[in-house]
Amino acid sequence: QVQVVESGGGVVQGGGSLRLSCGASGDTVSSYSMGWFRQAPGKEREFVAAITWSPDSAHYADDVKGRFIISGDGAKNTVYLQMDSLIPEDTAVYYCAASSLGSWKPTIGTSYSYWGQGTQVTVSS
Repeated sequence: QVQVVESGGGVVQGGGSLRLSCGASGDTVSSYSMGWFRQAPGKEREFVAAITWSPDSAHYADDVKGRFIISGDGAKNTVYLQMDSLIPEDTAVYYCAASSLGSWKPTIGTSYSYWGQGTQVTVSS
């Protein structure tokens, strides 16, 4: 089974950019549908973006569309989340998740079986 570890979080000013990485081990990312979720203090976890392969297909939450891009690098066994034009409302712990389910639904957290520990993103105003 796959293990995933997030990195790349930090503190950034509003309007800035960050790139999160989700490194996988134990299996190849291309065997899974991969997603990013986030959870802000006092709020429920929410879907951010997801990617699947063959064919490549990406999904985004409405509030990040046009600002965030999810991508994968099979050679590095890593999935990325490029986040541009960050706003304070993007502040949250960001989690990477992997799904091997044939019935995978990209926006539904319970569709994912494997989760990382999360990385904090803080956007200052």
